[in-house]
Amino acid sequence: MEDYLEMVYRLSRDKGYTRISDLASALNVQPPSATNMVQKLSETPYLKYERYGLVKLTESGEEVGKYLLKRHEILEEFLRIIGVEEGILQETEKIEHNVSPGTMEKIIVLVHFFKENPDCQRAFHVFQKQCLPGSD
Repeated sequence: MEDYLEMVYRLSRDKGYTRISDLASALNVQPPSATNMVQKLSETPYLKYERYGLVKLTESGEEVGKYLLKRHEILEEFLRIIGVEEGILQETEKIEHNVSPGTMEKIIVLVHFFKENPDCQRAFHVFQKQCLPGSD
């Protein structure tokens, strides 16, 4: 469900809506699967959908979508900071659906800390290479 809300948010930022075909393509699923999930989501306070029509987020759906996208971006950045290079999207997807809000807050603080203190980030990478030989 979260993947759908996040993607509807991403796709509808410019126009304020998206279509099932665009959503299905972006999520790499078949249109009937996207339609089924959108119909389920239209029963929540997050999304409005008219058959064969447009998919739009409600105000609360926008808030959730914005949070989900930000969470995704922060986790990707966190993985880059700690040196994950391959499969970063897959790793982000695995983490984002299992991380608690409290843990997410701590990750956000750590990411901001490293962004504001590039010397610390460099020191971390030096330390990491010492701890994990061959992890260049």
